[in-house]
Amino acid sequence: MRIGNASGFYGDRFDAVREMLTGGPLDVLTGDYLAELTLLILGRDRLKDPARGYAKTFLRQMEECLGEAHDRGVRIVTNAGGLNPAGLAGALRALAGSLGLPTRVAHVTGDDLGDRFPGALTAHAYLGGHGITAALRAGADVVVTGRVTDAALVTGPAAAHFGWAPDAYDALAGAVVAGHVLECGTQATGGNYAFFAEHDPARLLRPGFPLAEVHADGSCVITKHDGTGGLVDVGTVTAQLLYETAGARYAGPDVTARLDTVRLRQDGPDRVRVEGVRGEPPPPALKVGLTRLGGHRNEVVFVLTGLDVEAKADLVRAQVEDAFGRSGSRPAEVRWELARTDHRDAATEETASALLRLVARDPDSDAVGRALSGAAVELALGSYPGFHVTAPPGKATPYGVFEAAYVDADSVRQVVVLPDGRRVDVPAPEETRELTEAEPPPLPQPLDHGGPTRRVPLGYVAGARSGDKGGDANVGVWVRTDEAWRWLAHHLTVERFQELLPESRPLKVVRHVLPRLRALNFTVHGLLGDGVASRARFDPQAKGLAEWLRSRSTDIPEVLL
Repeated sequence: MRIGNASGFYGDRFDAVREMLTGGPLDVLTGDYLAELTLLILGRDRLKDPARGYAKTFLRQMEECLGEAHDRGVRIVTNAGGLNPAGLAGALRALAGSLGLPTRVAHVTGDDLGDRFPGALTAHAYLGGHGITAALRAGADVVVTGRVTDAALVTGPAAAHFGWAPDAYDALAGAVVAGHVLECGTQATGGNYAFFAEHDPARLLRPGFPLAEVHADGSCVITKHDGTGGLVDVGTVTAQLLYETAGARYAGPDVTARLDTVRLRQDGPDRVRVEGVRGEPPPPALKVGLTRLGGHRNEVVFVLTGLDVEAKADLVRAQVEDAFGRSGSRPAEVRWELARTDHRDAATEETASALLRLVARDPDSDAVGRALSGAAVELALGSYPGFHVTAPPGKATPYGVFEAAYVDADSVRQVVVLPDGRRVDVPAPEETRELTEAEPPPLPQPLDHGGPTRRVPLGYVAGARSGDKGGDANVGVWVRTDEAWRWLAHHLTVERFQELLPESRPLKVVRHVLPRLRALNFTVHGLLGDGVASRARFDPQAKGLAEWLRSRSTDIPEVLL
């Protein structure tokens, strides 16, 4: 069966649904609209109006495309229901009625555990795909869910189509891998790709969205519609497999997929075959994503132009801290960061300037509102030469905190509301296995190059991709030849990683080895503070962390260059 994706996040390309429906044959079209930050946004929407809480963009897309999906016989599965899948399902039924379409809509619920976590803005368990399976087997044309795992949008339809039992672990694990590759949309088709510069820029101008040709044994081919932009090769698929994962065991509510068993091979232009994936019973606990309001924040960016940048930064820091002291209202957290974006003897004022960023946080909005504004703006005529800021300080804004908790899977009641209104319970897994780290695989023989090395950026030979999981950052690094793998596996140790990325030195860094992908996956614990919504770092989702690593110089054998 052919399963496509038309959304990797809430705000992705609006026209992608139509592009995927009209671009070629599909059986199922999926859309992923949820992320840690999205749940916080939807939670704040729901505070304003209890009837909200779902991705309104999806409903607008269906206003344009529900008829197209019906005419082409394409089923739609999405987690756009967010915090209110029943509300979105009702809106879709009303839409279908107004369009005169006999569309059968089902929704999955049971993920909301807010009553167990008092004080949380949102608390949602990550459900699996069996609820989606039940809805499709009952004849649903559209299935709306709340918080399910991203891969469930693929495992659910595949299990319904092929009749997989809940203990078909290898097949389910293969579908999990396919779902993980599809979930971020065009990241699988050349978007955000480390080696983009090797390809025709015209191909990458507007990458097409990916699809998976899934087979009865769980293997698949990752591809895209003919004639669309982008590219699909072993590198783009490897990059997405490493994105926001960690070790060999990739746990989910239906199955634990063994990433160390994945085999990739090019199967023609823009086609990558994924096979050999093994699965194990899921763990007995479900992950629960919690969001809460953490306080208020504000920021000011001072522009430091020309000479004496460090001295200018020291002066304004001291002046602002002095103002806080005299007012007696210093924010609970004050963070300064100087970005030396300036160039010597620059030809433009902008390239002659550095940026000094001040971020303040406090439970009290006034402490980072009026207090910060006064401390910064009152310096305008009495500070360093050339004083100005990128924008006047605004009002304090609330920030969020993401946390993960775990509950027994058999304590969560997953319910499917079928198109005819019947409510069906989805049983918890009968068989589970405690999640443990896989045994580290043996490393390859070191590369005995016997020749000189050259100190050049790591990215000359290695690709990488990074992302966030709560407060942790993940950096996956891979190479494209066996010889480069024999070097990388021994060279890029945890110690070398921390040497190349000094921000990680005080933190716990864990390295995972995935030989079949010629890859290393690093988890940097705590780099992102309380998660993306807290915006504790310049790059709050660690999206650029991998490219920073690739830009760092290390000693690479010349035979690999």
